[in-house]
Amino acid sequence: MRDYLLDLVQHTHDLGCIDLIKIVGDDKSTQIVGLAEDMSVVVEGEFKNPHPDFVGTFGMPNLAKIKILLNLQEYKENAKLSLSRRAGGEPDGINFENATGDFKNNYRFMAEAIVTEKLKTPKFKGVNWHIEFEPTVAAINRLRMQAQANAEEPHFQAKTENGDLKFFFGDHSTHSGNFVFHPGVNGQLKRAWSWPAQQVMSILALTGDKTIRISDDGAAKITVDSGIVVYNYILPAQSK
Repeated sequence: MRDYLLDLVQHTHDLGCIDLIKIVGDDKSTQIVGLAEDMSVVVEGEFKNPHPDFVGTFGMPNLAKIKILLNLQEYKENAKLSLSRRAGGEPDGINFENATGDFKNNYRFMAEAIVTEKLKTPKFKGVNWHIEFEPTVAAINRLRMQAQANAEEPHFQAKTENGDLKFFFGDHSTHSGNFVFHPGVNGQLKRAWSWPAQQVMSILALTGDKTIRISDDGAAKITVDSGIVVYNYILPAQSK
């Protein structure tokens, strides 16, 4: 269980904008949903193999706390992590116990009704993905450099020029910069949408194989396959 929890924390809480996720699991699938506090990112994920401990519907709040527990020295080797359930069988929390049984903690889940009320994710209609590709490490590093050079710009624009996907920071009325993020893409982006630079960089910094999809209808999706969970990060665009 510890590896699954570490993976969930890394791919949600470590983005810096998500501190609550919802788990929906049965014997056939384990799915997660999360939402950034400013609604800039929706994350939807599914375990590559359903986990028997994650059966039911419940919330995992205060992900910062569970990250601390998972990284305490007492729980790093031979720790006993077990799921506790309420009288009706609903998941209640996770019991942490060290190898010698003399260091214990309990992390409590959020009940289904409460997490469903708190985590109301926007419904995205089906869109056409006009561009799809796997970003390179070099491209991700170049994005990081451009964002550093244009730190005053919280957003960038994505456009296609001569078959290349380019990212633009700022405009001609102030400091600005641009670069080719991915050459030779199939498809075109004709509308001027803006994307949150920090959130995109945080997602692209995660561990796992990545695929980027961008729609000219105003949405982007970054898929990250961690080896344990396949995460889809959906980012609604902003018109500038």
